[in-house]
Amino acid sequence: MEHGRITAAPDRADMPEAVPEPLWSHLFRISRALAGRLDFLSAIQSVAREIARFLPYDHLDLCLLRHDGTLSAAYETGIDTAWGRLGNASVQSSPIRDLLLGRFDHMLTGDAMRDPRFHYPGAFTAPIHDHGLRARVHVPLVVGGEIIGALSISSFRADDYGIPDVAAARQVADLISPYMFALREAERSRHAAIIEAEARAREEGLRQGALNLTEALEQERQRIGMDLHDQTLADLSRLMRDLSRPGSVDAEAILSRLDDCVADLRRIIDTAVPSILDMFGFAHAVRVHLERAAGEGTRIEVHDDSGGAPDMLDPVVRIALFRIVQEAINNAGRHARASRIGVRIAGRPRLRVTIADDGCGLPEEIRRGRRKGGMSHMRTRAQLIGAKLSVRSGRTGTSVSVSLGGTPGTAP
Repeated sequence: MEHGRITAAPDRADMPEAVPEPLWSHLFRISRALAGRLDFLSAIQSVAREIARFLPYDHLDLCLLRHDGTLSAAYETGIDTAWGRLGNASVQSSPIRDLLLGRFDHMLTGDAMRDPRFHYPGAFTAPIHDHGLRARVHVPLVVGGEIIGALSISSFRADDYGIPDVAAARQVADLISPYMFALREAERSRHAAIIEAEARAREEGLRQGALNLTEALEQERQRIGMDLHDQTLADLSRLMRDLSRPGSVDAEAILSRLDDCVADLRRIIDTAVPSILDMFGFAHAVRVHLERAAGEGTRIEVHDDSGGAPDMLDPVVRIALFRIVQEAINNAGRHARASRIGVRIAGRPRLRVTIADDGCGLPEEIRRGRRKGGMSHMRTRAQLIGAKLSVRSGRTGTSVSVSLGGTPGTAP
């Protein structure tokens, strides 16, 4: 006997193969009730009333085997039990595992509360006792010789069913099995289509985000070039002209202007390459940038509770994380009108950096990403390194949190 497949049916000798004449009309109405039903629950509920006409029950359920071999939740009518809330489960935990594995071609019991076939270590039999399910009939749903699930009918009364009831249940199961198989395959196709669509959406979003980030980086390079040309090079050119004039040298003034040029160059270099990360570490680099970005009179705080975890990240991930924090700090400094800006670095349960202020909140077009710029670039950078970015903004302030699920020292 193969797993989940009936190769022999020793009990069928006791069963009448022909459909009894009175049952035909019920089966016809069941078939008609199934038409147009697109989900398992509505399908089983649509036929339940007709089944009750010739096979009275207190509880009726249908369970299905998934393609991965697990058992889906029971689709119930009559009463609601824990079987219907269980979700996917192992076949081994089902009280009717012998039926689902093809060991029996039906199960009939006068009292399931006492029948040892339903009670073994690991069996989920609580609903049997919780609801007093005694007499039970179980028949497999079979398509092409393969068991795809089971139909179960239960009564609160003991010894309520016999062999003729098993035969009737089998006729119902044979009728509805192809329909349930089609629903299962349709659901599987829908699920696969949803997964594929979500994957494509993520890929397209990441691709578009990468394009936006590339565009932003190109704009940043142009800005740096213009800063060097329009400011630093212009200042140096004026210095050279002044120095070339006889008798016009003022050493103190020249030194002051050179100091300004050096400061401008340092600012441009720090913006382009955050070398301070390598020299002094992540927390110190965050503090330096916070001091530069915060407005005059703004109280700043940096707390590193991670034991230096960001400095154990892959360099590419660390720089991307620093850029996200930079942008969040810039937004707080430019838009929040805050009296306090704080940064907290936490290492447990995962590496998380939170930037919070007590300002007026971000403009809606920035917060919702309607305007290209910092916030959308932050989200793209977070996606590229597998980080999660969350933003909360309101009248009492803004909190930006970026968390990494990877192990320090590796890219997530």
